[in-house]
This record gives sequence, C-alpha cells and structure tokens, in this order.
Amino acid sequence: MYDPSHEAAFSPGDDRQAIEREAFEPELGFPPQAANGTETIDAGSDGEALKTGTTTVGLTAADGVVLATDMRASAGNLVASKQAQKILEIHPQAALTIAGAVSAAQSLVRSLRAEVNLYETRRDEEMSMQALSTLISNFLRSGAFFIVQPVLGGVDSDGAHVYSIDPLGSLSEEPYTASGSGTPFAYGVLESEFEEDMSTEDAHTVAARAVNSATERDTASGNGLLLSTIAESGVEIEEYETVTDAL
Repeated sequence: MYDPSHEAAFSPGDDRQAIEREAFEPELGFPPQAANGTETIDAGSDGEALKTGTTTVGLTAADGVVLATDMRASAGNLVASKQAQKILEIHPQAALTIAGAVSAAQSLVRSLRAEVNLYETRRDEEMSMQALSTLISNFLRSGAFFIVQPVLGGVDSDGAHVYSIDPLGSLSEEPYTASGSGTPFAYGVLESEFEEDMSTEDAHTVAARAVNSATERDTASGNGLLLSTIAESGVEIEEYETVTDAL
C-alpha cells in the first residue's frame, strides 16, 4: 500500500532539525566553506579563485577623495557593455566603485541608499563614513550580495576617507586602494606616484594613470574612464571616452 508519508518532507526518517535550520538560513545560502572551516570564494570545480573583471581605484587628496574606474563590463570573454557605470553615489558626500557581479552590486547600492536615508531621518544627523563603511561591511558579510568588491570614498567632519572592502566584508581604511582584475597594474602606479595631501588635480592624474596602466594589460578592463571627485560640496562624476583624455 502507498504510504503518503514516504519521502515526504516531514517523514519520520528525515532529519527534522536540519529542515528547521534551513528555514532560518539566508535565502542565498552561506559563503562556501573550506575543509578547515574558513570561508572561500570559488569559481567552480577546478578550484580557481573567482576574479572580478574590472579596474577601480580610490585615493585621498588634500581636499577630498578621487575615485576612478574603467567602463568595460565583461561576461567571460565577451565585452557585455562599453558604458558600464561603476561609480555610484550612495550618500551626498560618498560614492562606491563596483567590481564583481552586476545584479548583486545594483541591489547593494539600492539597499545602501535606503539605509542611509533611514539613518539620517531617524537620527537627524549625517551618516559618518565610519558608520557607512561598517554598514557596507555588514551587508557583504551577510552573504546576500555575493560577490561584490567595492571601494568606498567619502568625506565627513573628520576629513577624507577611502575604504577597501572585500567580498566577505573585511574592511580597512587606506590612503589609496584598488579593486578588480586590474589591481596589480594599478598598484604599480599608485605605489610610485601617490603622495600624502596631494592636490585634487594631481590625484586625478594619478588615478587616471593607474586605470590606464591596467587597461594596457588587463583584457577585462577598458572602454573609457569614469572619474569622480568627492568633496564637502558633493559628488561629481565625469566620463571620458578614452583614459588618455583625462591626462
């Protein structure tokens, strides 16, 4: 005789505790776990680390922050877009560069804009860059925006700030940083040309040169330049058809 409880979700032989645990786990699941229990980012069965195809940089200047990115969006070996907007304003005095999964990045930006508005409405004060960076880190740590590697740049009452944030939520404040597949090439320029308290104009040149260096050798970077200046007056984003136009 057919037993309706056989192989049912709550049949006596099932692990009820496991089923109950799944009901409360994040919808997108937990980050992958290595054999030793540490979190990893894996691209597939070959074990190759997942790479974010782009180049973004951020650096502090005497009067604010400069962010720069290329404009190529890639899907494997395909150039999916030549006009990708990889610098997005998330606060009147802060912006985020995007490297990684486009859908997750778009969702992250929408969530951040909503949370910033709620924070400032409830507290009747501007959100500090420390609070904003912590919010981004917590979002990424939740696993709901897998995989995004942003760079945050912003200005508050304590001055100019640039934060490097990895896809698992690790957070560090740096005078300059880079993200994406073009990072090694961009750092070669940043390490040699960055100076503390440099002018905004000089920071523009260094940022553009860093992205240009990456586009010369990284096939996932290219198709123009987005250059953003962040100061107390707000966020400005300029678009250049070629990187050399900004030099």
